[in-house]
Amino acid sequence: MKFTLSWLKDHLDTDASLAEICERLTMIGLEVETVDDRAVFAPFRIARVLSAERHPDADKLQVLSVDAGPEVNDGKPLQVVCGAPNARAGMVGVLATPGTYVPGIDTTLSIGRIRGVESHGMMCSERELELSDSHDGIIDLAADAPVGTRFADYADLADPVIEINLTPNRPDATGVAGIARDLAASGMGTLKTAAPERIEGEGDCPVALSVESATCTGFALCKVSGVANGTSPEWMQKRLKAIGLRPINALVDITNYVTFDRGRPLHVFDAAKVAGGLVVRDARDGEEVLALDERTYTLSAGMCVIADDKGVESIAGIMGGEHSGCDAATTDVLIESALWDPRAIARTGRSLGIITDARYRFERGVDPDFMEPGLDLATRLVLDLCGGTPSRRIVVESTTPAPAPIVLPFTETERLTGIQVERDRQVAILESLGFKVSPEGKTASVVSPSWRPDIDGKADLVEEVMRLVGVDTIAPQPLPSAGAVGGRILTVPQIRDRAARRALAARGMVETVSYSFIGESHAAAFGGGATALKLENPISADMSDMRPSLLPGLITAAARNAARGHGDTALFEVAAIYRSDEPDGQLRVAGGLRRGTAIMSGGGRSWNGNASAVSVYDAKADAIAALEAAGAPVDRLMIEAPASDWYHPGRSGRIKLGPKVVLAEFGEFHPKTLKTLDASGPHCGFEVFLDAIPTPKRKATRTKPVLALSAFQPVRRDFAFVVDADVEALKLVRAAEGADRKLVGEVRVFDVFTGAALGENRKSVALEVTLNPVERTLTEEDLEAVSAKIVAQVEKATGGTLRA
Repeated sequence: MKFTLSWLKDHLDTDASLAEICERLTMIGLEVETVDDRAVFAPFRIARVLSAERHPDADKLQVLSVDAGPEVNDGKPLQVVCGAPNARAGMVGVLATPGTYVPGIDTTLSIGRIRGVESHGMMCSERELELSDSHDGIIDLAADAPVGTRFADYADLADPVIEINLTPNRPDATGVAGIARDLAASGMGTLKTAAPERIEGEGDCPVALSVESATCTGFALCKVSGVANGTSPEWMQKRLKAIGLRPINALVDITNYVTFDRGRPLHVFDAAKVAGGLVVRDARDGEEVLALDERTYTLSAGMCVIADDKGVESIAGIMGGEHSGCDAATTDVLIESALWDPRAIARTGRSLGIITDARYRFERGVDPDFMEPGLDLATRLVLDLCGGTPSRRIVVESTTPAPAPIVLPFTETERLTGIQVERDRQVAILESLGFKVSPEGKTASVVSPSWRPDIDGKADLVEEVMRLVGVDTIAPQPLPSAGAVGGRILTVPQIRDRAARRALAARGMVETVSYSFIGESHAAAFGGGATALKLENPISADMSDMRPSLLPGLITAAARNAARGHGDTALFEVAAIYRSDEPDGQLRVAGGLRRGTAIMSGGGRSWNGNASAVSVYDAKADAIAALEAAGAPVDRLMIEAPASDWYHPGRSGRIKLGPKVVLAEFGEFHPKTLKTLDASGPHCGFEVFLDAIPTPKRKATRTKPVLALSAFQPVRRDFAFVVDADVEALKLVRAAEGADRKLVGEVRVFDVFTGAALGENRKSVALEVTLNPVERTLTEEDLEAVSAKIVAQVEKATGGTLRA
């Protein structure tokens, strides 16, 4: 929202400086983004051309002798080379001397030579000063313009421009009058915004009006006959130009001016171009309208339009139509001041991709009580600037419900903000902002003004009090201690995320951040593609579904690297995946991928032999490392094969905790999966489901237990068992570990043998069992007893026998 300082002072009687006003605006919540103090115009001077001679070496150039007054060059004339066709002796224009920055050409002038003739500056056109797009000639001022004075003072260009950054909940501040109201309430001057004069008009409005759409919540219409639509006055044009708007004609400029002055968008129709009556209705699917931006828009059902007997004349609340627009030939106008449902305007604007000043205000909520006064204000400006005779208005009363009273306990301000504000001051602040306050002891019944649709409860009222008292008055307070000095700060999920990241990075993998959206075929290949997880408005066709797995993104990223010559890649990501649209369908996952020869010890070629291709065992090691870092009980894990369908059925597995809880999946990928993702070469990957890891029990103390080391020598015994070929070695290890929890320490597989001597589909698995005595040195009898337990336990769990 932009406005000039003089425009603000039309509504605010204040002696405050520009700096004070800007500081106060930010303090009351209307953050100042930029301030253009117009200093760029200060160096330009009014100068008179004393003589104009043809350049000796250029037919289209002239050598001017320019008088810029006594303060420039000690009053001596300057020699300036100029190519403007309208340059002539006796004319008065605008001079830029050497050292001046010219904004229109983004250049700082210096003394130069043009075709061998020295030039001490330049005579400027309007485009070079960014006053307009005109560049046909230099600025031609009136003959009595004071030579030597600053052009900015003469042309009223020294008026600073302020731009504030509005939050969506402040529609009242989309007009200069609303900003002035806030400043006056904060104590910076007196509000002097006058209420518009009521204009009754003569005779009935000859145009019939029908409202058939629920999007329209109010409508006022008036006809003004006999207008003369010329250019708007200079003061209005200067203000519109200052905020970046291009003056068009008086009627259009009036509507733009009222939009920014009062936050009240309006529209004017050329009455002669309207066929029959006006109907406010919903558009028919496929209807088209040529808008004022000279683009044709195709409308869809549900969009609200204003139409006549010929068709659509305006996109309601957003932009008028070109057909009924006002031009120099307009003599009769229809002035429209309407109210529209903010959500419907926002939907239509987004669908059509139209951003206008009217949409900006209507989708935030325009003051419903200013619908008719806004029509009166616009009508008065039309009568004053264009003449004419107004008709009586047609009004469809506003259906916007009146705001309900809010009960405000005066103690709520201190409770929510920590600042003490006296009861009477709270009442005075709210009343100065337009609230109706009825104090009743320790509380007050407060009714918000019509221009503040954002006020919904007592917390909003406290916010109004706080921002005018000043956020800077809240004394800094240290946060209360939430626990012990060494207390935990991060949550368990945060700790797991960070630990998994560190563990995978330490294994030589590179972290990636990929989109949560993938293509439909990619999602279906990894168990996704459900209708509930499809995006209604995807960024692109290959980002249509929420990802059911991190692996498609990682495989695609590895393929992009391979296409650019980096085939050996190891990538990981810790992020969310989406299995359903329910809350428990969003899972936190640590996923990783290795491609080519990117094993942990390093990939690629070497003098002592090329690295081997990645395999299921690399993925398994990565998964277990991430689980261990995240706090999973890795000593109790179970591994079963195979994993999900996108993995290779014979080279994949699941890591489980008990029979039901799946902590991770790992393996090499199915060839069909890689083909779907347009990937080739060796790939292996894993996913660790961090949410499935059981939360560790909180210990009474964080002190580490006493280190207890046995004074007795450990004993190692080897066992070889013959089992069926499909029996997993892990079952033997777990069975041996459970034989005697006190004595049995590490159990390690050190040999696997298959051969005809063992029988068909049989294998021999050799275990090394470490026994750790605690109370005494083990005797031969002790060793025999624990060995018998191990053999019995393994035979029971696997059906195997001790190999002779």
